[in-house]
Amino acid sequence: MTDRAEGAARAELAEALGLPAGQATDAARELLAEMDAMRGLDTALGLWTKRTLELGEKWEAGLPADAHGVLAGDPVADHQALDAWTAKRTGGLIDRMPVTLTEDTQMVLASALTMRTQWLSPFHEVELETAYEPWATKPRLGLRRSSAVLDRVGVADTPSGYVTELKVLGNNALDVHLLLGEKEMKPGQVLGAGVDILAGRYALVPGPRLPYGNVGPGLRVEKVRRTRPEPPSLEVTTAAYHMNASHDLLKLHRLFGLTTARDASRGHFPGISDFPLAIGSAEQNITAKFGALGFEAAAVTAFGAVAGGLPDLRYVTTRISAAFDRPFGFLALHRHTRLVLTAGWVTDPLPFPEYDWEDER
Repeated sequence: MTDRAEGAARAELAEALGLPAGQATDAARELLAEMDAMRGLDTALGLWTKRTLELGEKWEAGLPADAHGVLAGDPVADHQALDAWTAKRTGGLIDRMPVTLTEDTQMVLASALTMRTQWLSPFHEVELETAYEPWATKPRLGLRRSSAVLDRVGVADTPSGYVTELKVLGNNALDVHLLLGEKEMKPGQVLGAGVDILAGRYALVPGPRLPYGNVGPGLRVEKVRRTRPEPPSLEVTTAAYHMNASHDLLKLHRLFGLTTARDASRGHFPGISDFPLAIGSAEQNITAKFGALGFEAAAVTAFGAVAGGLPDLRYVTTRISAAFDRPFGFLALHRHTRLVLTAGWVTDPLPFPEYDWEDER
């Protein structure tokens, strides 16, 4: 949409994107091509217009095949069709299109992204042990695993505080990085630090180079005694979560470059249609599930245009313990390109399941 806008709307969208408006379409095509080549990742683009809305030939020709649908003008019926597209394109992870339809809606432009991966090393389900009171009020589903690969964890010193990063690798190069900051850090500071660590702006001290002691948020390195020789280990405890969120992008219109584009008194996208178009709604639905075996997430973004006896302990080894047992962030990304696909902040882990035990006689 950026290179099809004009005036202040074009400038604001370009600034939010971080690219000159004239490069936006080519950059979007390159990104979609890269994402289509990633295993475990599915993307889709959809456009729906009223029959009376004539699109610019050049812009319409650049759309993916079978991406263009029709709005009948009945908000209820149209929403049912958009919801069906959403469920199909996300494999049922999201069942509702995040768009506000009215009789004045001329066009809906939507994107869908779905990612699924299985862990190279699965977790075991346990009851989460935590001193964080909001989580300790009821049993929570925790995940635990042990590994000899110490560099999966590390600590970065950022301007806002120390951040512990744990890399959980998927079997298709889609990974999830868990991020735990100091208690006083805000979610945006922790997630921002995670992005900066990925970009190399903050140095990460990996597990094998960490000193003994409490070396970072939720992270401890210590010597422990064993009954037999064992290599150093990384013991991880985290919380299982399944989260859903909805965002009204127009509430952050400056961040997304939509300030001028909201003005419905005139049109802003002559490259899309000669009919005057403005942004009437811009919303996103997202879901993410982190479990013992893997991770899956989906996001749908839509724009509506209107008018986790004592033994003989003679051997000593090193143990790194990482505990994500209070609110933490995550970045889901492609390992090789470091493209962040989805991100979130975990505040309400899954409850520990109640099992029905039958007395076998």
